[in-house]
Amino acid sequence: MFATLTATILIEKFACNLLLFSGVAGAINDELHIGDLIIAQSLCQHDLDITAFGHPFGYVPEGDVFINTDTTLRNVAKDVAKQKGLILKEGVIATGDQFVANEERKNWIGSTFKADALEMEGASVAVVCNALNVPFFVLRAISDSADMDASFNFDTFLESSAKISADFILSMVDELGR
Repeated sequence: MFATLTATILIEKFACNLLLFSGVAGAINDELHIGDLIIAQSLCQHDLDITAFGHPFGYVPEGDVFINTDTTLRNVAKDVAKQKGLILKEGVIATGDQFVANEERKNWIGSTFKADALEMEGASVAVVCNALNVPFFVLRAISDSADMDASFNFDTFLESSAKISADFILSMVDELGR
């Protein structure tokens, strides 16, 4: 909810012409491990359910199930990753208003949306940016495997990943400013 409000304020009050968004996510894809970086090719809302009206899970009224991020911004991120010698993965990130720490729920989200990772804000920002025609980008550091071990030491990880993510986003800003 606050991510949506923040994105709207940035666009409407501060006339931002693009948004770069970062944070952490839980891994769904077995190839993602704690500390890996993933960029969203697209985002969806895994807990949106209006299937009673004939729509698929995740369907946003007046929209779609998936919202794609900006190709140019993803390419800039890939260039930054190459310059920094970082491996950057790309895939579908699912958003919901819940911290998923359940193998069954994780597997359902993965199979229903072909999602690689899940988190709690990205698709909300995507809906705002898509509605207002603002290019956007989402970067996530993998913090856990979205299962019963999701409580490992989240606070410690959050501090180190925030530094990596901030450095990455600032490098993207530098690259975009050239």
